[in-house]
Order: sequence, then structure tokens, then C-alpha cells
Amino acid sequence: MKLFGLTLLSTALLSACSPQNSEREAFDPEAATGLADNQVVYADNYMISAANPYAVDAGLTVLREGGTAIDAAVAVQAMLTLVEPQSSGIGGGAFMLYWDNETQELHNLDARETAPMAASADLFLDTEGNAPSWIEAVVGGRSVGTPGVVRGLEAAHQRWGKLSWQRLFAESIALSEEGFEVSPRLAQLLAMEINPGVSQTPVTKDYFFPNGTPLQAGTIKTNAELASTLRAIAEQGADALYHGAIAEDIVDAVQSHPTAPGLLALEDLANYEPVWRTPVCGPYRVFEICSMGPPSSGGITMLQTMALLEPFNLHELDVNGEEGLHFFTQASRLAFADRNRYIADADYVDVPLGALLAPEYIDDRITLIGGTDMGRALPGTLDELLRADDQSPEFPNTSHISIVDQYGNAVSMTTTIEMGFGSSVMARGFLLNNQLTDFSLVPEVDGVLVANRVEPGKRPRSSMAPAIVFNENGELLHIVGSPGGPRIINYVTQTLIGLLDWDLNMQEAIDLPKITNMNGVTSLEAETSIVELQAVLEARGHVVEVRPLNSGLHGISVRPEGLEGGADPRREGVAKGQ
Repeated sequence: MKLFGLTLLSTALLSACSPQNSEREAFDPEAATGLADNQVVYADNYMISAANPYAVDAGLTVLREGGTAIDAAVAVQAMLTLVEPQSSGIGGGAFMLYWDNETQELHNLDARETAPMAASADLFLDTEGNAPSWIEAVVGGRSVGTPGVVRGLEAAHQRWGKLSWQRLFAESIALSEEGFEVSPRLAQLLAMEINPGVSQTPVTKDYFFPNGTPLQAGTIKTNAELASTLRAIAEQGADALYHGAIAEDIVDAVQSHPTAPGLLALEDLANYEPVWRTPVCGPYRVFEICSMGPPSSGGITMLQTMALLEPFNLHELDVNGEEGLHFFTQASRLAFADRNRYIADADYVDVPLGALLAPEYIDDRITLIGGTDMGRALPGTLDELLRADDQSPEFPNTSHISIVDQYGNAVSMTTTIEMGFGSSVMARGFLLNNQLTDFSLVPEVDGVLVANRVEPGKRPRSSMAPAIVFNENGELLHIVGSPGGPRIINYVTQTLIGLLDWDLNMQEAIDLPKITNMNGVTSLEAETSIVELQAVLEARGHVVEVRPLNSGLHGISVRPEGLEGGADPRREGVAKGQ
């Protein structure tokens, strides 16, 4: 296997140490909305696993016409903007891994949002230097970063697309005009008012709460404004979003918000560029796992967790058994402690990746893992810089897309507008992100700077962890990822353990009852068999809570006999192929 850039070994990092994160351990804005009965799916030629059947079907149509995985990703994302607006869309950003099967190269695209150039470290502080509540930070224009996903997809399409850019929007434009059937999940999230700003922001309220009532499941909903926006992007390229009338309307919606006006300017949109980065990769047993590096902490934290677990031979332990899951929580504690201290946008701060990846450092951290819960882990001492822990109220929304095309190319893309329904600010038929709340709301603690503080043009730290796994021969093996805020890291890691250690198929690995520990309490997924482990984990010293753990994993495995796909039963996604 040849990587597009440097291959990194082992890795680290995440947070739950701040008051904001402790508060959020008892609160997830995107709530559980029921279970589906998903079965593993098989295909011979190509496959898509994504968060909504409309989006999967749009991508499959593109693949049937000879399109590539990149072509399909554009079609899927355009459709998700319409049918799953609470989770991602053209008003947000994404991280993508792309496997070019012809050249045997792995590429990494950062289409993350950026802070406006007028933003400063005190963006979220009041006149007395105090941080706002989570809802005050999220709702309104102040939290909106420069959207990146459309420019990023265009850059990828220019390199690897086969079909015309304009062709890729046909299904989403048509459905916007004809109307889509509102899903039970979208309807329930609206009824629950997981983001109170939606019913308090006039344009957004009119769309999602017609006549003052939230959209009902089964309703046929049109979006003529979005159809017009997508048609402009299809005909003019990404420039249609980043220049001209659409850009002006985005900026006006952000800057004119009545309670929390933002700083996004036309220059921020005009100057936005995606960044090609080096994938972070690390060994696990005979496999190689690759993901996204800074400004995401997801891949690094996942890889460090796996490296810390390797000596414990999970493949010899029971599937989702008490001993293996105890070790999993301890490794996760250590990785999250480092993540919260050290990871941010490496274009702005010094991220000590070399020290985090050093085998001797991993070996030293492994000695901290024992048979009882260690309690809150402290970050390791990795450099001489003094840093404070991050205080960012990350939210568990987002969406993941896994694609394998008939040419053997693959996409693993995690895409988001951050919290459910984003900032609640709507422009031209789509929601704008609240991605700036992924920065620490406070820039310093006791005079010590936080690495993930707001700075002009900086990209906020993320937990997104799109993953691609290669076998011992360097061949493509698994493509997987998940939404879920900081819990993404645990969701993807546990799924990889299911695939690599316990030889589960993709659907079985996704279905595993979930456990998370973000260096705080140990959370067990409510109403699943894993709850039976509560007493034995408490006997090991864990503080245990039982709660919904609403992952949204989508994955594909490449087997000798063909493709094998799975979709998380906790949401409404599907895997389909041919």
C-alpha cells in the first residue's frame, strides 16, 4: 500500500475534563429515535452505506452510470442536505479519506469549516470574561464557521470524478422540487426540540414548524429554495456558494441574527480553500488503520487507544466481554486525556505528534492500565509548552458516508453541521453550521492558553474519525465511520475491535451494544445486553451510567467473495449495492 504522504505509527487523544463536557455526559442533543432491524448486505460490484435511503439511492444511480466513489459522494451529500438536514449539508464541513485503487494511494481531504478572519479568542466571552451556556453559544450567527464541504467535494471531483459535476445534483434538485417524505427520525427530533433555536428563528421555524407545528412523519415536504441553490451550484460549480448572491444571503443571515450576530464575511467565503493533508496511520496486530489527523482528534485518539490495547490480546477475550471492555475504557481514558490537552489545528499550534506516537511513550502509558478503574487520567508530559485543557461543548450530531465503487476506489467521509440543526440559521434553503462551538469557549485557564482556542482562519478541533483499514498485504479491507460528537471515537474504535479482534461481519460489529468512556464516567447503552456488565464494572471501581448511545455507524468490508455492508440500526441509514 502506498499512502499519499507520511505514514504515522500509533497515536493519541480527546476530552471530557471540562465543566461543559461533564455537564454534557448527561445530555445528548441528538436523541435516540428507535431501532431498525438491519441485516448485513452483500454486493459484487459497488456499495454505499449512508444515513438515509434517499441519499443512498441517489449515489447508487450515479454508480450505475459509471461514476466513481467521489461522484457518488457528491450526490449523497447533496441529498442529505435535503432529507437529513439536522446532521449535515452544504452549510457545513467534512473530512474525507479517498482510496485511489489505480495508484494504490490513500488521500486525505480537510474540508473543515474555518473561523472568520474577524474572530478573536474572546468570541464567546461576555464583557466580564464569562463563557455562555451551551444554547447561547450554539444558536445564532456567532457560532457559524465558513462552510467547507462544497469546495472540498469540488476539489475531489476535479481529481477523481468521471461524470459531470452538473449531473451529480439531478436527483436532489428533483426531489427538492417534488417533495420528500419526512422521516420518523427528523419528525421526532423536531418534536423534541433538541435545538430550541429552530422554533425561535423565523425563517427556520417557517420551514420546520409550518403553521407552528413541527413537520410530521410521512409528510411530503418540498424545498424550492434549496432546489434553486443546488441548481446554481450544479451549473456554476462551488463558486455559486462562495461568491455572489448566495454568499451574500449567507453572510446577511449570519450578521443580522437578532440575538447572536456573527462575524462571517464575504471575504471568508471567497477565500476558503480545502486542504490536502497526510493521513494518520498506525498498526494494529497485522492490520493498518488510517484516519484523519489534526485538526481532527478523532483518528489520533482512536489509533492511540488501539495501540494501548494491543498488548491485552482482545482477540483472545470474549466478544464485548467485561475484561476486554474494562481495558477498552482505560485505554480510552488515557487517549482522551492527551487529546484534550494537545490536539488542535496544527497549522496554528504545535501538536506534538511525534511524542504522542513514540513507542516508548505508548509503552509507558500502558503501565497505567490495571485491573481496576484508574479514575480520571492525566495527560502525559510531551513537551515543554504549558497548555490548559480544552473547554468545548461538542455535540453528537453529524453523518457518515462509506462508498466502494466498481473500480475498487473507496470513500470514508464524515460530514457535519455540528449540533442537531446546526446554528438554527437558515439561508437559501439549507442550515448553517455551529462549528465554532467546537473551539474551546474560553481561550485560557488560569492564564494558560488552550490549544483549541478561537483564532482568525483557524479550523476547530473535531472528533470525526473516518477510517479505512488495510489487511496484512496492504489491501483495502474496511471503510467505516460514525456521527456522535466526542463519542465518535469510542464508537469507531469499538467497531474496529469487533471487526479485527472478534472477526464479526460489518453489521454485527456495528450492532455491538455500545460502551464509552471519555475520561469520565463509563456509559453503557441502555436496553441492551451490555447493561448486565454494570455490577462487575462497578466492582472494578467504575462509575457507571446507563443511557442511550446513539451511534450512526456506516461501513463496508471488502471480502474475497465481494462487498459486505452494514448500517447502524439506531438511526435510519441503509447499506445497498449491486
